[in-house]
This record gives sequence, structure tokens and C-alpha cells, in this order.
Amino acid sequence: MSAVCALFISDLHLQPAHPATSEAFFDFLERHARHAQQLYLLGDLFEYWAGDDDIADPFHQQVVAALRAVSDAGVAVYWIAGNRDFLVGAGFAEAANVILLPETWVAEIGGHKVVVLHGDAQCTQDTKYMEFRAMVRQPAWQAQFTAMPLAQRKAIIAGLRADSRKEQSGKSYEIMDVTPQAILDVFHDTGADVMIHGHTHRPALHHVDGKRRYVLPDWEPEATPPRGGWIAIDEHGAITRHGLDGAVIAS
Repeated sequence: MSAVCALFISDLHLQPAHPATSEAFFDFLERHARHAQQLYLLGDLFEYWAGDDDIADPFHQQVVAALRAVSDAGVAVYWIAGNRDFLVGAGFAEAANVILLPETWVAEIGGHKVVVLHGDAQCTQDTKYMEFRAMVRQPAWQAQFTAMPLAQRKAIIAGLRADSRKEQSGKSYEIMDVTPQAILDVFHDTGADVMIHGHTHRPALHHVDGKRRYVLPDWEPEATPPRGGWIAIDEHGAITRHGLDGAVIAS
């Protein structure tokens, strides 16, 4: 069996209200991630993150401990922020022993030049979201927001999530998906031959001018049919897509 160079997951939206997803994640870490060389968390691991001062929450402690165990097993664990957990900072990174990456990162993996990202920055047709994203990614905005009491921040986030759900119901498929030109721009700017991202919850393999773009699934084990899984790259450069049971569903 070929050694696994790297595993990639995103969009688990972990929260206490969905224990089946958490259990699937912990099972993935124990059975698969701890045996890889690298693990990439490509955004929205949490349903939301109000700030690193919420790390003492028992559920968050459980997630931190599980990630730390993978890192302690010798796996390099990398984190790219999503649109739900972009406030994860140095405190979380130190506790979980994960490496925070910028929103676009290029790595040589299994002989491929791979660019990894969350994917929300490429949804450029959603102009309202892009304006909001530009605002909340500003260090000054984040400093002002995290200075608020934790309970107040959570209340604001709950309101924003409710507003987002209402707005999404009226948006078209095309607006909420990545823009083709934005994808081409990333390939051009990075020189990568493989792209892996999440965010859209539309798992697929797309061929773009001789290059490959893989979209990760979101995780919902109790859905019908169940959703979830990951992408793996082995030492020989084989790229495979896996379901929640670990079985290869496509390559």
C-alpha cells in the first residue's frame, strides 16, 4: 500500500448540535489522518468561531485535543480559514498544534504543484458577500469585534447566520459557485496543476485547461444520502476521493 502524503477536508461545520458529524470527524482522525504525513483543513471546520477566548468551551476542547493527538503522532496539520472560522488565531493554533496558512497556499505534494484554498474568495459574482468578506477580514474590524464580550459576539454571529440563510434562498446556483475566471486567475498566479478547495458543498472533479480542480464535500453523515469525505494524495502522485467510510469513490 502506498504511503499517504496528504489528506484534505473542509466544511465539516462542527457543532455540538450535530454529534454524528463530530464522531465521523474523530473517527477520520484516528483511522486515517494520524497515518498520513500531512493533513490540510481547508476551512469551515467549525460552524462558527467567535474568537480564541472561546477555546475553553468543552466541545472546542474535545476538537483541540483530537487535532493535537494527530499532530503528536507526527502529522503536520495545516489550517486555512473558512468563511465561518476566520477568527481562529494563534491561541487555537498553539493549543491544537496546527500551522496557520494564508488563504491561498501552494505545496509540492506527490509530484504535483497543488494550490489549496477555502474557495469563498473565488465566488466573485456574489458581490454582497464579497463586500462583507473584505470588511471582516480587515485586522482593524477583527480587533474591534473580538474586543466585545464573547456572549455579544455569539449573538451577532447568530444573527448574521440567520440573515445569510435568508439571502442564500434567493441566490442562483451560479452566484453561489466559484467564478470560472477567478479559478483561472488562481491557476495562472500560482502555476499549480492541481487545485483543492471546499466552500461550495458541490464535490466534483473539474478539468480546467489541462489542470484539475477538486471540490471537497461538506459533512453531514445523517443526511439522505450521507455527505462527507476527503481527498488523498499518495507518494506516487495518485489523487483519490473518498467517502465517509474511507472507500475510494473516484480518482
